Amino acid sequence: MAEGGARDEALRRAVAEGLGRRPPRLDPKLLYDERGSRLFEAICAQPEYYIPELEMGLLEEFAAPLAELVGPGSTLVELGSGASRKVRLLLEALRPSAYLGIDISCRFLEASVARLAADYPWLRCEAACRDYSAPFAVEPPGEGRRVAFFPGSSIGNFEPGAARALLQRLRALAGADGGLLIGVDLPKDAATLHRAYNDAAGYTAAFNRNLLRRLRDELGAGVDPDGFAHLAYYNPAAGRVEMHLLSRREQAIELDGRRFRLSAGESIHTESSYKYTLGAFRRLAREAGWRPRRVWTDAREWFSVHYLEADTSRA
Repeated sequence: MAEGGARDEALRRAVAEGLGRRPPRLDPKLLYDERGSRLFEAICAQPEYYIPELEMGLLEEFAAPLAELVGPGSTLVELGSGASRKVRLLLEALRPSAYLGIDISCRFLEASVARLAADYPWLRCEAACRDYSAPFAVEPPGEGRRVAFFPGSSIGNFEPGAARALLQRLRALAGADGGLLIGVDLPKDAATLHRAYNDAAGYTAAFNRNLLRRLRDELGAGVDPDGFAHLAYYNPAAGRVEMHLLSRREQAIELDGRRFRLSAGESIHTESSYKYTLGAFRRLAREAGWRPRRVWTDAREWFSVHYLEADTSRA
């Protein structure tokens, strides 16, 4: 089977499995087709969504000391590179010898990396279309120290066990002397979180419901996107924001001859966003084979950027 066909078949299996759960739950990676990636970029520009501005501010403020920690000639590996805006600050400060962008949205990634290659002719740039939520194989370009960059608090989209497993994979990718620069959202009041995931312009709602359009257009699923509403709220017991697609009425999603029934008011869980305290994230990082080296936060301690180094004592 061709690679594209195998990918489509895997998508069908994942969707059928998720819709068959009770309660139904779909993997958040399904949100990121090309249109979903562009909608997420629009979310990042909304005033309610505080993460991009805070993270950019921290990267600007601490790029110089970070460059001293990393050293010259590194290979920078960015996960979920998106539009590659934040990484430009690092490229200017670190002056790495090579850059590898990894993302599940292939065309969006390729366009972003092509722009980087044009803007930084001195830098060797490559793109790898991979699903980093599962084990993946890549061979980063260059021979310098490998430093992974995982911005935007995307680690919060993983259940804690899956987050630990991903951090372990990044530890293996980085190697014995590697590092990891990672954004982590911190706990805060529920009202701020509610506004962040329910922006007034409606981009988050469109991003969420785009998943249904993807099922319809790519998989031929029988589904009415207008039959679902966007629902996002903070779950304090779990320490996470949850995003759901709320069924407005009794209906069914049809896929490959199967009918997945939903009652009015039933929802499909599409994404979680865990909020970690500084101590909780450091513990998670240590369990995955990393040694916390530095952490930077904004004045209100709403967001954090951690620099971790490979813990060679646990190799």
